[in-house]
Amino acid sequence: MNLEFFIAKRLVKGKEHKISISAPIIKIAIAAIALGLIMMLIAIATGVGLKHKIREKVAAFNGHIQILNYDTNTSDVSVKPISLEQDFYPKFKDIDGIAHVQAVASKGGIIRTENTFEAFIAKGVGKDYNWPVFEEYLVDGVLPNYKDELNEEILMSRIMANRLQLKTGDSFFAFFLKNEELSKKPNQRKFVITGLYDSGFEELDGRYVLVDIRHIQRMNKWEANQIGNFEVFIDDFSDLESKSNEIRGETIATLETQTIKKKYYKIFEWIGLFDFNIALIIGIMIIVGGFNMITALLVLILERTQMIGILKALGTSNWSIRKVFLYNAAYLIGIGLLWGNVIGLGIIWLQSKFRFLKFPNPKEYYIEYIPVHINLSTIMLLNVGVLLLCLLMLLIPSYIITKISPVKAIKFE
Repeated sequence: MNLEFFIAKRLVKGKEHKISISAPIIKIAIAAIALGLIMMLIAIATGVGLKHKIREKVAAFNGHIQILNYDTNTSDVSVKPISLEQDFYPKFKDIDGIAHVQAVASKGGIIRTENTFEAFIAKGVGKDYNWPVFEEYLVDGVLPNYKDELNEEILMSRIMANRLQLKTGDSFFAFFLKNEELSKKPNQRKFVITGLYDSGFEELDGRYVLVDIRHIQRMNKWEANQIGNFEVFIDDFSDLESKSNEIRGETIATLETQTIKKKYYKIFEWIGLFDFNIALIIGIMIIVGGFNMITALLVLILERTQMIGILKALGTSNWSIRKVFLYNAAYLIGIGLLWGNVIGLGIIWLQSKFRFLKFPNPKEYYIEYIPVHINLSTIMLLNVGVLLLCLLMLLIPSYIITKISPVKAIKFE
């Protein structure tokens, strides 16, 4: 144990040397560090959690990357079919990080009941559909089964069902325009609601109804191996652009790829602002905590002026004395970080378990409760970063030690 650390340890245990410590100032500094870390942990957990949850909901309806015809069609309705017989289907062999590939097709229609009607998009899905992404949003009934023969089962959003005054088990007629000749009599299909879902994403919930893809194929007069587009799910969202480029290289020239960030660019521009808000909160909290520690350090230096003079008279260098106080400050910061982690992570755990904190207006954030997400590496990086930045801020006030005269300091009372 070196001399500086030994003296710093004794400094903390000031009562053993009958040295008076300004306890209130020290406690305020520790509380400021703890409170700052709590705010930073909550800001990161809620900001990242909300980003992840919104991305998951958008991906549940579209996949992370879509493979579709290279044409001028910008609508969500499938017009020109794509052959299901592709080298990358049902699995990309030469690209890692691809979780799932599914074939879908969409067609616009109108649902009519005795009292009202509603426009919608019928999203046709088949045996390969990634149902687990929708299980979380199922609020009533069961998921449809499209693995056997063609049936009338559908999955509808609770929002649309309420508008149409329908419930699970009810049947209704839907009408679809024919692609080739709009003047012809529309196709009519009868469907039965087997389940209701609610993702909280009203923009999507109010549009999509999931049906058997074979209905879309028959109405469009497509073959059994023709679909509207492919949806690709990836393992890591941070690889979205790179995986999109890799997928583009594995597809034929008549197909293009589109990421959900491009399709819903306004939503992703909005959630991109969360990073700025998180950085702003972290910056403010570090500055506040740092200035509180500066105040505490100056108080410690002032109360130990005589000790500083004695150490200088014994030949101790200025830097060695400064390190004594920096060690002491690091100890106090460590106490603040410890309490901050205990309280902050405790709040985050309780929120993830019980979801007691909710948005006053869920429609603005597409979710009722405040989601949280944080990982160990982020926690470690935040703690180390706060400790180092606070110590760097303390280097300047500790410079005052070099200006203390040994003779005057020994006489100081």
